[in-house]
Amino acid sequence: MQLSFLRTFIAVALASASLAGAQAQEKVLNLYSARHYQTDEALYGNFTRQTGITVKRIEGKEDELLERIRNEGANSPADVLLTVDAARLAVAHEMGLLAPVRSKLLETRIPAHLRTDDWFAFSLRARVIVYAKGVVDPQTVQSYADLANPRLRGKLCSRSGSHPYNLSLLASIIAHQGEAKAEEWARGVVANFARAPKGGDTDQIRSVAAGECGVALANTYYLARLMRSDKAEDRKTIERIGIVWPDQNGSGTHVNVSGGGMLKTAPHREAAIKFLEYLASDEAQRYFADGNNEWPVVPGVKVGNPALDALGKFKADNLPVGSLATYRAKAQLIFDRVGHR
Repeated sequence: MQLSFLRTFIAVALASASLAGAQAQEKVLNLYSARHYQTDEALYGNFTRQTGITVKRIEGKEDELLERIRNEGANSPADVLLTVDAARLAVAHEMGLLAPVRSKLLETRIPAHLRTDDWFAFSLRARVIVYAKGVVDPQTVQSYADLANPRLRGKLCSRSGSHPYNLSLLASIIAHQGEAKAEEWARGVVANFARAPKGGDTDQIRSVAAGECGVALANTYYLARLMRSDKAEDRKTIERIGIVWPDQNGSGTHVNVSGGGMLKTAPHREAAIKFLEYLASDEAQRYFADGNNEWPVVPGVKVGNPALDALGKFKADNLPVGSLATYRAKAQLIFDRVGHR
């Protein structure tokens, strides 16, 4: 009886050890992503082909994913968080969800102003001024400051002031000019509204093309999508608008990022760092550019996107992305005070 029990015990122990070993060797990356682009499928598939690491992805809205990770606590299966906008990445940092990553490859390939200790930018999108041809003289909107000029009274369309794209822009203005100047600018912008803020960036572009307003702000990848579209409606939209790269004689056009970092509780830390390093490879950087119309963060990467080529070269603001995070909360308070809802 005792011998039978001993044999059973040994068999169970060996099976458990075998299962634990298999799990330890499991080549998996659990990715929580707020990027909802079909083109990213090729990005992840190529990583798996190169490394043998399977990417298991959970997609959701930024706030939902962050809350989920916090609620999962130490038992969270998440290895890497990917999202868009520096302000959102800052929230993950402030919640204490991200782990510092030490990687010579990432430090070498990603410029210092596009990374922090615990998250990295992997693609860029610029926030440009879109104007209605024949309605607004482009020479009058050469800077973000021009958007607050009374000459544009009743001509400016905008999305919500609480949206991270606008919060990051205002955060950059605070970083460059201080809170007082930033609030003065925000008041001027609100005074110029053609209508109450609503919709997304594409809606602002279409509103300008339709004559509902004369000028608006939009991230470049929305414009590139319309430029690459086969729809007649989209082509007409592009024909009716012009694009200005703001502040080319000053600090440069504001750029925002898509980026990510490794979670503190990541169960597959080695795979997580490999994935982050892969996103900084030439191949992955081209996926961002050609697949989703974003610019690479790694200098010198050549891309073949006709829309990005058509948009041309520009001087980008080299403000450290960490500054956008630092002033995000103050930007929201300013927008609240001036009534940019």
